[in-house]
Amino acid sequence: MDKNQVTGLILISLLLLGYFYFAQDLQPPPPQDPAGPTEVVQETPGSDINTIKPADNQLSDSAALTLQQEKYGELATAMNGTAQDVVIENEELKITFSTRGGAIKQVELKQYQTYHKQPLILFDRESSEMSFQVTLGNKQVDLMDLYFDDYEITEDNDTTQLQFTIDLGAGRQIHQYYRLGKSYQMHYHADLTELGSNNPTTIAVLLWTDRIKRLERSLEQSRRNTSVNYYLTDGTFTDLGDGTNDLKQEVVSQPIQWVTMNQKFFTAGIIGKTPFQGAMVSSVVAAEADTSVVKDLEMAVNISQQNLEQEGFIYFFGPNNYQVMKKVTEGFSKNVYLGWTPFAWINKWLIIPVFNFLESYIANYGIIIIILAFFIKLILSPISYKSYLSMAKMKVLKPQLDEIKEKYGDDMQKAQAAQMELYGKVGVNPLSGCIPMLLQMPILLAMFNFFPNSIELRQAAFLWADDLSSYDSILNLPFEIPFYGAHVSLFTLLMAGSTYLTTLQNQQMNTMQGPMKSMQYLMPFMMIFFFNNFSSGLTFYYFILNILNFGQQAIIKKYFIDEDKILHIMEQNKIRNKNKKKSKFQQRLEEAMKTAEESKKNRK
Repeated sequence: MDKNQVTGLILISLLLLGYFYFAQDLQPPPPQDPAGPTEVVQETPGSDINTIKPADNQLSDSAALTLQQEKYGELATAMNGTAQDVVIENEELKITFSTRGGAIKQVELKQYQTYHKQPLILFDRESSEMSFQVTLGNKQVDLMDLYFDDYEITEDNDTTQLQFTIDLGAGRQIHQYYRLGKSYQMHYHADLTELGSNNPTTIAVLLWTDRIKRLERSLEQSRRNTSVNYYLTDGTFTDLGDGTNDLKQEVVSQPIQWVTMNQKFFTAGIIGKTPFQGAMVSSVVAAEADTSVVKDLEMAVNISQQNLEQEGFIYFFGPNNYQVMKKVTEGFSKNVYLGWTPFAWINKWLIIPVFNFLESYIANYGIIIIILAFFIKLILSPISYKSYLSMAKMKVLKPQLDEIKEKYGDDMQKAQAAQMELYGKVGVNPLSGCIPMLLQMPILLAMFNFFPNSIELRQAAFLWADDLSSYDSILNLPFEIPFYGAHVSLFTLLMAGSTYLTTLQNQQMNTMQGPMKSMQYLMPFMMIFFFNNFSSGLTFYYFILNILNFGQQAIIKKYFIDEDKILHIMEQNKIRNKNKKKSKFQQRLEEAMKTAEESKKNRK
């Protein structure tokens, strides 16, 4: 093929591409399928949901009505209408309904905002969807497809009731009732008896899907703390989230008391007045590219239609506030994560009551954290004193321990036996310094779970931090550092620096050697990476606690620890216990050490 032929083929290809590009809008519409009628979508003015109607050139209105009557029976007339918004509210919630389905359209939590300072919408038609499959006569119908032609709002003291009605003629009606009092709970039941099934085993299915919108600053923390939770009647609580992005799905056949879509600080869900008859729940992280979406959650709950008509159930839309949720129903406070059981007990019975007491008198949460740190330090003072006293004893004893190490050299068995004998004579327990530290750990770990999950700290500002429930930032980086992030948290730096100072202070009293000693100096540096994305309330608390530790140890050392006196007492013990027999514990320990040493020699 010569040059001219190649040029000709290229020109022909360009002409064909141009033709298809400019002529594609001129193509006639595809022919209609003769096998059946075509439906077109017509939007009713003022409606939030489209209404589907047959095309005029395919079916007449009477023919379309005939088809609907065959499918829906006497409910056919309720399949068309104009959707209208209806609003009820109290001090906490503003709930918008639609007359199509008599369904919830939007829920706003009036006391809260998003991290962008916008109204906090916990449920809306853009991200949430409900369907309610019920049996009416011999038809399976989704209540959300029906247009309710009448509604009535009544007030009774602090309670608002909303009633939706479909009038089918001849005195036959369908009703849905919502009752909202002074709380985050809204009661619901339906009256379907005139068209309902007489079979008490008939099951209605509530399907609720929710693409959880991002309400907080940290997407990572939001995803980690978002899941579907449910609580069985036997007291079993299940959290579907495990901190991963994988799909989690469960089919539950046991009776269920409640099911919630639980976020870091807010929860939406349903609570049975009588147990639900099983459910299917699922959770999965949305596409990584969409940072406005946290997770996709779904629940399909089986509800006895008889119970639905007689008692109904309760919707909950509210904050993850422990004081609020513990009053809702059994086990509902578990939606507020307070850590593993031992740490959760400390938070429930110690930290939260003290925090709420301080909150009732002090408006600044930074000051509350400082006072709380003083309070915790005061409680732990006796333990801290015993720990510091034990370190002082080990420091005084260090010259004698060094002599034993030099005397026996590499013979670890004899060196350790001699050390244990020395400890017994002078009356020192080498573990006495570790035990007080271990006793303090549960409270420290309880705080680790309390501050990041405390809704009271959400959007509470202190110093340069604008939200104590999230990380503080004094510098936003134009790039992201692996395992660190794209910002610099000053409270984290202060916490790490104060930890390093207390480590230096402890080394004056600590006899620790080898890798463990090096690890103590490495820990403050590791904290910078580990805590950079954590709650600024937590890092500020640890910073204050480090400052208090530093001051407490300085006071104890100056006024309560006399090393010369400690040495004198230990020498007196040594003389008194010179001929003392070894304790059974010491004998067993020496035997275990001897056995281990012999095993080591045999392996060699």
